[in-house]
This record gives sequence, structure tokens and C-alpha cells, in this order.
Amino acid sequence: MEVLRKPAWLKSKKLGARKTREIIKILRKYNLHTVCESAKCPNQGECFENGTATFMILGETCTRNCSFCAIDKTKKNLEPVDKNEPKAIAKLSNELGLKYVVITTVTRDDLSDGGASQFIEVIKQIREICDPEVAIELLISDFGGDLDQVKRIINAGPDVLNHNIETVQRLYGVVRPMADFERSLKVLQTAKKTDGSILTKSGFMVGLGETKIEVLELLKKLRDVDVDIITIGQYMAPTQDHYTVAEYVHPDTFAHYKIEGVRMGFRLIESAPLVRSSYHAEQAKKILNK
Repeated sequence: MEVLRKPAWLKSKKLGARKTREIIKILRKYNLHTVCESAKCPNQGECFENGTATFMILGETCTRNCSFCAIDKTKKNLEPVDKNEPKAIAKLSNELGLKYVVITTVTRDDLSDGGASQFIEVIKQIREICDPEVAIELLISDFGGDLDQVKRIINAGPDVLNHNIETVQRLYGVVRPMADFERSLKVLQTAKKTDGSILTKSGFMVGLGETKIEVLELLKKLRDVDVDIITIGQYMAPTQDHYTVAEYVHPDTFAHYKIEGVRMGFRLIESAPLVRSSYHAEQAKKILNK
């Protein structure tokens, strides 16, 4: 397949070189990781410049084989659960004066609870150490379909529960072969049913070969399970060995998806080529404070 040339609108802002060095130095001090680095996010400099980061718990190695993702999937020996990690995240969040903390994870199918207990402990430590006004967003895996783990996490009291659908249902077999479209919808549905007041969030990529009709159908299915917040961004292959970009979607199309999403009733939509699941995540506070 022909490798497409990136258009001008996919150039990320060259911001935050100094701040990035500072944040990374502090992260290493606490032995912490961010998905910003591991997933090669194009907005890393901008977010670090604003003093925000998305912490990634449970190591840097994933047990899934998604063809789009830059996170390492090659290590045979997965990292043991770091019991000090939750308190370190809380201490660093407090040190940085964060008002909105985002926690994500690699998928850990090797753990009996999929890592749910680590998420719960992170929430506990942040609530104990940080300012009471701090909002917590979790970006969770599907826990292999174990919805009891989703309920445990919701009962621990996060403010926003995110689970990314990633792509349209038709492409799951090649893009997310170890995941399941309906299972991911059930994760989002379970979160809202467990606590109707929690904000639920999901995100997906375009440019993988989906059609506009499929995108609108996907948005409708997410609204059907009462998702509040959506992020839509352009897929960019991390390396030549990853899933090949089928199309660089024009910004006007992203604007169209946002308009349609607003009509469907989503409370907040970020839709643009460089949007990623945690981009401008703190905007959710505007809804939380209403």
C-alpha cells in the first residue's frame, strides 16, 4: 500500500521543550511513566508546557496486540505491580499543583483483576494527598469483559470514566484483534449504570479505512449507551510496521463530525486531526462544575 504524505494540518505545535525536560526529570525522580511519552503523542510538548500529563500505571508493556499502538508489546516478562506507584502519582500531582489528573494503563490481561485494584488505590491516594478540588479522570481497559471490575472502579469515586472504542466495528478484526466492540460498549454502559452522575467518555481514530457513515453510526452507538464526552483524532502510524494510514482526514470533516455529535447530544466533543484521548481533558471540569 502507498505511504501517504502527511498534510500541513498535521504539524503539531512545537511547544514546551523546556517544560518537557522539567516534567520528564520529575517523572524519573518518582519512577513514573506517561502515556504521552510511551504512545508518542504529538501534543506532548503542548500539554507539558501547560503542566499536565497523563500518568500510565502498571508498567510500559501491554498484553494486547493492537496494530495501531506504539506502546511496547514485545517483552515476555511483564513488570510486577508497583505498590508505591499510587502514592508517587498523588505526591507528584500535589507537587505540580495539578487540578485535573488523568490516569491510564497498559492492558494487563495477566493480572486477575486486570489492574483494577491499582486504579482504585491511585484514587484513594490522590483523595488523601491532593487538594480536594482535584478532579480525576481514568482511562481504563476492558478488563477482559469482567464488568465487576468496572463497578469496583466506579464505586471508588472517579469524576470521569474513559474507555476508548478506538475504531468502527468493522475494523476491529485487524485494528484491535484481541478486543471486542460490543464488550467495550458494555464497559461504558456499565459505568453509567453503576453511577448515573459520573461522566463517561470515549475516543476513536479516523483515517483507518472507515467511511463517514460508519463514523456517524459509531457516534450514535456511543450515545445509545449515554456517553457524555467524545474525542476524535487522526490515526498516524508510529512506524512502518504498524497499521498503514488509509487516509488523512481533512479538518472540515472533523468539524462535520463535531456538529453531528452535538446534534446527537454529546456534552463535550474534541474533534480535530491532532486530538488524542486526553487532549484538553481538563475541559471536562466545565461540566463537572455545572
